[in-house]
Amino acid sequence: MVKVFSDFNGLEIFFLICAVIGGFFVVVKLVLQFIGSDAGTDINVDGDIDIDHADSDIGFRFLSLQGLSAFFMMFGLVGLALYRQSQTGIIISSIGAVAAGMASVWVIAKLFQGAARLQSTGTLKTEDAVGYTGTVYLTIPQGGTGQVNLNFRNHHREFNATEKNGAEVPTGTPVRVVKVNANILVVETIS
Repeated sequence: MVKVFSDFNGLEIFFLICAVIGGFFVVVKLVLQFIGSDAGTDINVDGDIDIDHADSDIGFRFLSLQGLSAFFMMFGLVGLALYRQSQTGIIISSIGAVAAGMASVWVIAKLFQGAARLQSTGTLKTEDAVGYTGTVYLTIPQGGTGQVNLNFRNHHREFNATEKNGAEVPTGTPVRVVKVNANILVVETIS
C-alpha cells in the first residue's frame, strides 16, 4: 500500500489526506442517518471522545461538521485530480479545489433548504376560519351545537358550530363562519 503512494509529493499527500478525512465524516454522517440516529446522540469511542451527531434537518452549514467534511472531501478529490491527472500546477489545482469544495457545500445547503421548506406543522388555527363557507353536517338545534364541514385551507374539516341567532339549521344548509367562540364556530346561513 505504501508503494502506491510513494511517488506522491507533499501537495498530493495533502489533497489525499483532505479527501480521506472529509470522506470519512461524510460516510459517518450517512451511516448515522440510515440507522436513524437523532439529535443529541452521543457515540463514545474508547470512552473518552464524544462525537455529537446533529439533527438531520438542520442541514449542511458552512461551519458545521457536515459542511466542513463535504468541503474537504471535494477539495481533496478535485485538487488531487487536477494536480496529478490533469497536471495543471499548484495554483490552478488549489483554486479548482477550493471552488469545488465551496460548490459542494453550496449545493448541499440548497438541497437541505429546499427540504426544510417542505416541512409543515399541520396546525390549523380555528380562529382563522372566519369567512370560510361550508355545509351543515349534523343539524344545529335551536340554541344548541351541531357540526359543519368546511374546506379550510385546503383541508376538509368538521367543526362544532352554533347559529349566530340561535336558530335551528338543518343538515345540508350552506353556511358562512362569522366568528369563533372557544373553538366553536358561529355561523350564518347563506341564501
